[in-house]
Amino acid sequence: MNTSRSESTAVVDIVVKIGGGVLTHAGHLDAALAAIGAAGRERRLLIVPGGGPFADAVREVDRRIGISADAAHWMALLAMDQYAHLIAARLAGSVLVTKRHEIGAALDASVRQIPVLAPYRWLREADPLPHDWSVTSDSISAWIAARVDARRLVLVKPPGARVQLPHGTGATGFGETAQKAAASELVDAHFPRALPSDVRFMMVAADQVDALVLALSG
Repeated sequence: MNTSRSESTAVVDIVVKIGGGVLTHAGHLDAALAAIGAAGRERRLLIVPGGGPFADAVREVDRRIGISADAAHWMALLAMDQYAHLIAARLAGSVLVTKRHEIGAALDASVRQIPVLAPYRWLREADPLPHDWSVTSDSISAWIAARVDARRLVLVKPPGARVQLPHGTGATGFGETAQKAAASELVDAHFPRALPSDVRFMMVAADQVDALVLALSG
C-alpha cells in the first residue's frame, strides 16, 4: 500500500526509532530518552519503538513450535506496542498514540507532547509490508516516516553498534546507504525498499549521546 505524502494528516520533522536492543541497557536508554525529550521541545518528533525482548519472545516461540507468517507478523507488531507503553511511561512529556491523526494532535497541543507510536492498530488496517522476518521495526519506521511527512529517520541502535558517526551538521547525514546498511545487517533486508528516497536516514549507537543530539538537530 503506497499512500502519498499529500494524504498525511500529521507533519513530523524526525521519526526516531528506538531499537529493542537499547532496552537491555537501562542507563543508555534513559540517556537517549533525555536527549530525545530535549530535542522534542524544539522539533516535531515521533518515537517508534523496536520490538526488543517482546519480539524476541515471538521469534523463540516460532523457533520452538512454528507460527504462521501472518500470526508472527502481528504478534511482533504487538511486541512493539508493549515497548511503546514502556517508553511512554519512562519519558516525561510523551503520550502514547496509535493512529496518524493522534500524532498531529499531540504535536499541536497547547503544551506539545512527544508522541510514542504503538503501531499495531495502524499497521493492521493498512497492512503495507510483507509478513516475514525480513521486515522488522526498521522497515516499519521507514514506512511510517513517509506517512507523517518526515524528512529524517534516526535509528537508535544498541550501545556499541558499529555505525558511521555524523560529519558536520546533523543535516549532512551519516553517508551510509540503505543498501549498505542492509548488507551489513545494521537494518533489516526489506529496509531499502521501505525507505522513501526523500527521507534521510541516520544510525546512532545509544551510547553516543552527542551523535544522537546532532542527529536530532538542524
